[in-house]
Amino acid sequence: MVTVSPSQHSVASGSGAASPSLDRHGLSDSQLIDMYRTMLRIRRFEDRVKELFLEARLYGSVHLYIGEEGVATGACSALRAGDVISSTHRGHGHCIAMGLELAPMMAELMGKATGYNHGKGGSMHIASLDHGMLGANGIVGAGIPISTGAALGFWVTGRPNVALCFFGDGAANEGAFHEGINFAAGLKLPVVFICENNGYAQFQSVQQDTPIPDIATRSISYGIPGVIVEGSDILAMFGAVRTAVDRARAGEGPTLIEAKTYRFEGHFLGDPEPYRTREEVAHARATRDPLKVFSAQLQELGVATTDDLARIDRQVRDEVERSVEFGEASPEPSEDILLTDIYTGADSHGRTL
Repeated sequence: MVTVSPSQHSVASGSGAASPSLDRHGLSDSQLIDMYRTMLRIRRFEDRVKELFLEARLYGSVHLYIGEEGVATGACSALRAGDVISSTHRGHGHCIAMGLELAPMMAELMGKATGYNHGKGGSMHIASLDHGMLGANGIVGAGIPISTGAALGFWVTGRPNVALCFFGDGAANEGAFHEGINFAAGLKLPVVFICENNGYAQFQSVQQDTPIPDIATRSISYGIPGVIVEGSDILAMFGAVRTAVDRARAGEGPTLIEAKTYRFEGHFLGDPEPYRTREEVAHARATRDPLKVFSAQLQELGVATTDDLARIDRQVRDEVERSVEFGEASPEPSEDILLTDIYTGADSHGRTL
């Protein structure tokens, strides 16, 4: 098992040069800026979703991705066209990292016809096959067999693509976890399993659910690599996932990556969070915020100044506001589509062709 340590942020005294220990993994300045913008799009989108939910302007419940942006962005940045991902109930960040646009994302959360799934998916079931997003899923661990099935399809048809599977620490105790990874390992399928271990299930610590300190050690049972990464460090995340993706694409099989991360908000909006202290959350926000970590890295590398990053933030905030305006101005879905998108080949009346 391999542990990927966080990047160092020290700058050589008096030289202004980037620390040699800070590995940019061959990424260009523009690629690094795009990754920062993606993380900001996730953060500002989720900030606004929180406000809208508290104002009763959204339907259903929402599970925010705030604090985990480095995991999705770093991982999805290692993919290429034709690759796919499966997601979880906390899927907004995964969607945005795969390139889904904010306007139809927001419309979907508002239950509008212009949403990616015509308002029928909502927060926990957004999907867009055009973007390689196989869908968010409210069933714990359900994305594991879905992504394994996608990888099986790539293997059978000889397509040089990879499936990426995001799941939480709780899913590592589901039967689907063991069955899916065992099947993928046996056939050496092109799939990468990413456990987003944010420390907590719905109402308790992961230590109360899991008798081992590191979920990645379960990789030993399947004869595949296990990697632990600090999820707040997007460069470390990108490097680990790129290695795993390259391995999968070369026919060498899956990898289990455990991203040690932290969700700054509750399990869901409205969660009273009796299982952790405010001091713990404040400490995590101060020390493990992926935006703060990457901002420091970009400045250390000489890629961007604080003014550059502030300008990007203003642009992203404007984009988020336009998405809210788009969603609220969009029409409600008509009853004609109530039974569509249920069966393959169904017509507009829900009849199977």
